Amino acid sequence: MGEMMQTAMIGRSLDRIPLARIAQGLAIAAVVSLPWSTSLTAILTVLWLLALIPVLDFASVRQILATPAGALPVALWAFALIGVLWSIAPPGELFGGFQAYARFLVIPLLLTQFRKSGRVDWVLGGFLISCIVLLIASFVLKAWPWLWWRTLPAPGIPVKDYVVQSGEFLLCAFGLAHWAIDAWGQNRRGRALALAALALAFLVNIIFIATSRAAFVVFVVMVGLLAFQRFSRKGALAVMVAGAVLAGVAWVSSPRLRERVMEVSQDVELYENGSAATSSGYRLNWWKHSLGFIASAPLIGHGTGSTRAVFRQAAVTDPSLQGDAITDNPHNQTLSIAIQLGLLGAGVLWAMWIAHLLLFRGEGLAAWIGAGVVVENVVASLFNSQLFYFSPGWIYIFGVGVLGGVMLRGAPGWRRGANAANE
Repeated sequence: MGEMMQTAMIGRSLDRIPLARIAQGLAIAAVVSLPWSTSLTAILTVLWLLALIPVLDFASVRQILATPAGALPVALWAFALIGVLWSIAPPGELFGGFQAYARFLVIPLLLTQFRKSGRVDWVLGGFLISCIVLLIASFVLKAWPWLWWRTLPAPGIPVKDYVVQSGEFLLCAFGLAHWAIDAWGQNRRGRALALAALALAFLVNIIFIATSRAAFVVFVVMVGLLAFQRFSRKGALAVMVAGAVLAGVAWVSSPRLRERVMEVSQDVELYENGSAATSSGYRLNWWKHSLGFIASAPLIGHGTGSTRAVFRQAAVTDPSLQGDAITDNPHNQTLSIAIQLGLLGAGVLWAMWIAHLLLFRGEGLAAWIGAGVVVENVVASLFNSQLFYFSPGWIYIFGVGVLGGVMLRGAPGWRRGANAANE
């Protein structure tokens, strides 16, 4: 009887191995698809969940949920679930608002999967290669837009929009900079220069094609983060000076960048005068009204999915909230959650960000790149509701989940910053 039970257990374990490999492959495929397609990423993510759940070690999941990094995303989702009880949103908006929080449940699952096993080199390498292909396509289509099979969203932007593309390319440049520094330290000078040149190509694309004011601010912060992570005080100062020089060169050489930055004050004035509907004017209007909405229900907010309903109510007596000014997205992640779930909900959001940043304490590529994913999301969320957008939200979730799992596992190569090929 004992031999039969042992044989059955071995058989079940062998059955789980192919499914676990399938789940790993689907996670990689979902990350690779992120720069290109929302629908394909959604399909692959669902298939990944279907393959992963049967092979999950639920004891390991409980261990992850006992950590702040795993528990706080679930707490934010649970708060949104409870927020349904006092929401003023109609059913359709209520469902859509709650759906935006559901993706946070994926973070502890990824932490569990990649804490136990997982080819993080394939995940990050796949994302990088996918972005390199997008980079090449962007430069080619900037010169010859007629080569694309459909109308481009903007010159040199094959898919999605310039905000998403610039955010993806900035993360790639940040990761490549760390990889180049490691290669230089290992006396692989040719590899280091090639990686630095590739990182520069991503930045050039941001400067001249996917020009974004938010990306310019994020770039400044990321340069400071890179300097803090990798260099002594003198070295950090040199890196920050180099970053300032690069920003200056970008400013001088890119008319589009100067135009995007300098037009902010003009846009606000035009909007306030009623002369034109401008993005900067809309943002300031949304932020101003959002603070008032939060003040009217400071503790627990107006309920899950209530943002558009609150703006719609205010529009009855406020002429500045008409037409497109009625929104479900105030273009700031903290304000977006605080309107719905109050200062308590915003506090959970910031606690989650801090917990994830603390997860990436220490040295090594997983720690450095993981911290970059969190910092990029936090800074960009000052200007957009990053976690509720499809691509930036899923990049954050997969980035924190995969690299956080590596940190919890303590994979030697990635913790030291050495080549991960041996993992």
